[in-house]
Amino acid sequence: MAKLILVVDDSAAIRQSITFILNQEGFQTVEAVDGLDGLAKLAAAERFDCVITDVNMPNLDGIGFIRQARGNPKFKFTPILVLTTESQGSKMNEGKEAGATGWIVKPFSADKLMAVVKKVVE
Repeated sequence: MAKLILVVDDSAAIRQSITFILNQEGFQTVEAVDGLDGLAKLAAAERFDCVITDVNMPNLDGIGFIRQARGNPKFKFTPILVLTTESQGSKMNEGKEAGATGWIVKPFSADKLMAVVKKVVE
């Protein structure tokens, strides 16, 4: 069974880029346009093997999304990767405290993305 990854980002271009890279490597993806949409997709799913989320989004930001996702027993241990332009230590700490597994700073390469995803899902 292919690994299933939720991609949460308000930028359609970023979502499409991540989805393309992951699909090329045999992963299945579900896209969400912000944290609220991401929570709805989590609620409707049986499982996700990994979640990749942006930090700066409308409606519900990535940090709030991670906190709420971690509150769902089904996703308590699902790897959550934060993909963001934020490279400040304070934001990283906030993400880790919320329950983020790892951090990828934009711009990222396909190789970098795949190395981190494979590390957390396999």
